[in-house]
Amino acid sequence: MITFIDWAAIYCTVASVTHLVSVGIAIFRCRRRDAASRAAVGSPPVTLLRPICGVEPFCADTLGSGFRLDYPELEIIFCAARGDDPAVAIVQRLIADHPLVPARLLIGDDRLSANPKLNNLVKGWRAARHKWIVMADSNVLLPVDSLQRLLGRWLPDTGAVSSLPIGSRPANFWAEVECAFLNTHAARFEYASEALGFGFAQGKTMLFRRDLVERAGGIGVLAADRAEDAAATKMVRAAGRRVRLVDQPFEQPLGRRGFAEVWSRQVRWARLRRHSFFWLFLPESLVGSALPTVCLAAIAAEREFSIAGSVGLLFGVWFGAEAILAHCAGWHLSWRTPAALLVRDLILPALWIASWAGSGFVWRGTAMRAERGGATEFAADLPA
Repeated sequence: MITFIDWAAIYCTVASVTHLVSVGIAIFRCRRRDAASRAAVGSPPVTLLRPICGVEPFCADTLGSGFRLDYPELEIIFCAARGDDPAVAIVQRLIADHPLVPARLLIGDDRLSANPKLNNLVKGWRAARHKWIVMADSNVLLPVDSLQRLLGRWLPDTGAVSSLPIGSRPANFWAEVECAFLNTHAARFEYASEALGFGFAQGKTMLFRRDLVERAGGIGVLAADRAEDAAATKMVRAAGRRVRLVDQPFEQPLGRRGFAEVWSRQVRWARLRRHSFFWLFLPESLVGSALPTVCLAAIAAEREFSIAGSVGLLFGVWFGAEAILAHCAGWHLSWRTPAALLVRDLILPALWIASWAGSGFVWRGTAMRAERGGATEFAADLPA
């Protein structure tokens, strides 16, 4: 008969192997170089849509990065819901400072859906001159060759291309924890999912071909789910196409973060994942080193091994592999990284439980509620 200790040993082994394999996949992808020559599309004209809503750390740098793109034919459209948004002045200054780059600012709020970001982007989508459209959040730092990287992943069966957000420039410990969530955790699993043929669009940066979106029902189809990236993923899969990820993802500079900010953001994403991809969300309860640690401690106690030594070895293998990934990929790595990884894994079980405690979350000062089987709904408008 297989005992609890036997099951614990099997689980620890499977979890550790899965962890190391996912790290290996991410290392392979991030060490590879996106090649525009692989794409069948060449270097077509591109419209870059950037929604703005408030001022974030490094806002001038991230928004300004669009003007530094090395690309032959590009137009940039900034979208703001309100003319008194504090980021509007930054955008106006950037446009004035770069008169040779075709760029404009559109203001207005089209209530297409319950998603404020999508409502903000609708006017930009309709005004875009080009067939190829990139949506990039205001806090994404676009590298000079970002469009080449995105187009380089567009193959004949592609329906969308995304870049994962990689945390950088953390100014305190909780920003380090956010790096641990974004980089060697979320990005690692995203690459593993894509390798298995289940790529997911990431709302931070998405490349679309307009005619494919229009064929699926137009920009409004992105309102069919709680988040536009989840809707984009389902749209692409329904068309029999694939979502692909760039090999070298783009940075999201973080600055300072507080625990409450990190926690609320992770709860929001967890609840959206639970509502959008329910059956894929369930196994997240097994993710992280917390459960393997408990199982290994039980095994060590039963077989009279050193509990501290066994747990220390597990941490060394798991977190050491993630540190190697960060080093190989060129992602943020510091002396605080091991502690941030440990805190992240301690948070993960509580985060999964919290995702079941309700459907509400706050995004950019707006209280929202995700309802299973329906679109995300506004609950109330809160002060920013």
